[in-house]
Amino acid sequence: MSISALIIDDEQLAREELKYLLDVVGGVDVVAQGANGIEAVELIEEHHPDLVFLDVQMPGLDGFQVIQKLAAKRPNGSGEPLPQIVFATAYDQYAVRAFAVNAVDYLLKPFDRDRVSEAVERARTRIAAGGVDSAGTQPTSSQIDELLKLLNRTQGGERAASQPAKLIVQLQSRLMLVDQAEICFAAIDEGVIRIVTRTFEGQSKCRTLEELQELLDSASFWRAHRGFVVNINHIREVVPWFKSSYQLRMNDKQQTEIPVSRAQTKRLRELFKL
Repeated sequence: MSISALIIDDEQLAREELKYLLDVVGGVDVVAQGANGIEAVELIEEHHPDLVFLDVQMPGLDGFQVIQKLAAKRPNGSGEPLPQIVFATAYDQYAVRAFAVNAVDYLLKPFDRDRVSEAVERARTRIAAGGVDSAGTQPTSSQIDELLKLLNRTQGGERAASQPAKLIVQLQSRLMLVDQAEICFAAIDEGVIRIVTRTFEGQSKCRTLEELQELLDSASFWRAHRGFVVNINHIREVVPWFKSSYQLRMNDKQQTEIPVSRAQTKRLRELFKL
């Protein structure tokens, strides 16, 4: 019996790798692929797949928020049941087990052929049994809320209310919820603040970089220059420049080079022991 499936992951290489392994395993018809949580909800509602391979960390909505949004459309288990879910993640298996609500399995990156095959067989067994978990129920809102709390703690602890884990970034007509960890840098140009991640670029509603910084985790984000706030975890290279100055090469698609102001050179040396 062939089962229909979606692959949702913001990394194209990860999608291609999983699609290849599913073709090798056989018996799975990948009907569509998506790159973020918003697309995941739309594609699930459009295709009604048997199975969804769902990345945990994505722009827009993370994997758990996708389930939360789908479950909200089916109050008290009414309507069409949720598809079977296999989480794809870089988290260790113990964290994933703590998160697993209505998930038939999890896959750790990089993917392994045997584990993919095992996940498919587990999904196939559950589908044959009617598509419900061992208790015969779908996840409740409170269960998913607990998952989101666990996820936030795993990603670096509870943040203050003034520093939300996610920020709203405008991408054309869409408002994306972006995890702070995904942001490479922010830049201001003629009063407009650009937010750059590894996968897309959008705009912030904040009026100044100072206002944006108040929302960001000060342990990760640094004002390297009056026109730039950088995520130090996304610095690819520190490039020596003229007159003992430096530039930062970031790990976004363009490998953007950002100047370090003279006032911040000392801070740079402290950060990286230059």
